[in-house]
Amino acid sequence: MISPILANNLLQMKQIFSDCNDIEIMECSYGPELCYSAFSIHYKSLAPELKINFLKQSLQDLVTYEVGPATAVTVEQVIQFFSNYGVSAQNAMLLMDFQTALEHIKDGNLVIFFDSWEHVLSYKTGTVEKRPVSEPTNEAVVQGPRESTVESLNKNIGLLRCRLTTPKFKLKSIRAGGETQTEVIYGYLEGTVNPETLANFENRLAVIPDYEVLETSYVEEMLEDSPYSPFPQFRYTERPDTAVAAMLDGKIILLVQGTGSILICPGLFAEFLQSSEDYYQRTVISTMVRFLRLAAFFMSLILPSTYIALSNFHPELIPTVLLLAIVDAREGIPFPTLFEALIMEFFFELLREAGIRLPRPIGSAVSIVGALVIGEASINAGIASPIMVVIVAATGIASFGLPQYTISTALRILRFPLMFLSSMLGGFGLMLGLLCILLHLTCLRSLGQPYLAPLAPWRFSQFKDVFVRAPLKTLLRSPRNRHTHKQLLK
Repeated sequence: MISPILANNLLQMKQIFSDCNDIEIMECSYGPELCYSAFSIHYKSLAPELKINFLKQSLQDLVTYEVGPATAVTVEQVIQFFSNYGVSAQNAMLLMDFQTALEHIKDGNLVIFFDSWEHVLSYKTGTVEKRPVSEPTNEAVVQGPRESTVESLNKNIGLLRCRLTTPKFKLKSIRAGGETQTEVIYGYLEGTVNPETLANFENRLAVIPDYEVLETSYVEEMLEDSPYSPFPQFRYTERPDTAVAAMLDGKIILLVQGTGSILICPGLFAEFLQSSEDYYQRTVISTMVRFLRLAAFFMSLILPSTYIALSNFHPELIPTVLLLAIVDAREGIPFPTLFEALIMEFFFELLREAGIRLPRPIGSAVSIVGALVIGEASINAGIASPIMVVIVAATGIASFGLPQYTISTALRILRFPLMFLSSMLGGFGLMLGLLCILLHLTCLRSLGQPYLAPLAPWRFSQFKDVFVRAPLKTLLRSPRNRHTHKQLLK
């Protein structure tokens, strides 16, 4: 509770914010013979250019509208004016709890305490500079909107609200626990989202106040059905149009203060092979690109293991001319095919990570030049054959062709056990590994929904927007009540 004795509140604030050199406390006296006191407190680092003295402004509002000279203002008049939400030059929020006042200070607001009053005033002063809205870096498109989300929660919500102005677009807030007190907001389109999915989501999100949250991925692990699965169960996007389209399709979005990405729940397998640009191009082109991504998916997953199985166990399946070229290229290579593939995959993954971590101006140059130098040097040194360099390079290019980075990461992990199975059992081992992956995907769920839907279970009515993108006139019908049936969760 807020003490009516100003000195107690001031002492408590100084104890709480001791050794915080960016906290600013300003005291003020007013009333007849300056017998009344007040003080304001705020973070200078969160309001670097405070152009208004909110404490004096609050008293001047009373001088202008109520009582005349500032020396005539009394505590009773302050209480009456602000308790009745009198007209103020700045919008003030009335707080009645000390802990709430602390949260407002930590959020960057300026809070004013008055003597003999168990309420405080909170003014929004603004925040530090944020990254301006720019083009998406991870989801670049040739045709379509160029806006990207930023680290400011209010800006991101504004980008979504300008595209979805309906009051059915609901936004709810929850605050994380610990020392961070990070604000987490989730949104959905009422009448479109499945009520059972929403209830499941809210039940899992209820643990947020018990944990500290710094980024969206912290929340993702709390919501996942299978945290040890290599496959992502939720999608990330930095495009407001993608998030709005997902809500129109019955999804739930989640935003975290200080994070420039939006989490889309639930995420299904087919959606990771789709891009927002699919809906900005003509039907035939979008469908062809989707099949190309599907081919890239399988190339990234099984191309090295297929080569190992064919060269070691099934050479009769390779055309004779190509087989002779492979045998000739491998002459003098001291390592078996598996070890050769592991060496090349290791260096390729190392170069990929180096290209990501290095500064942007030199990252791409180092990764490209490094790949060329290492590939050529490996061939000349007799460590790897030219065909293996081609296989590894084609695998890496295929993984770059997938629109979602998270799904390509899963394929990078699964590629290695498939290579071991192919080296031990040949084609049978490869098929055994693929069968295990298929069984895992069939059992996997995201917020209770089947991960392979609408493929398993089969839903023909939704298949028109999986691998084939049907004309938009058949997709733009109102999705309301589309996800209200319980069979989606079966």
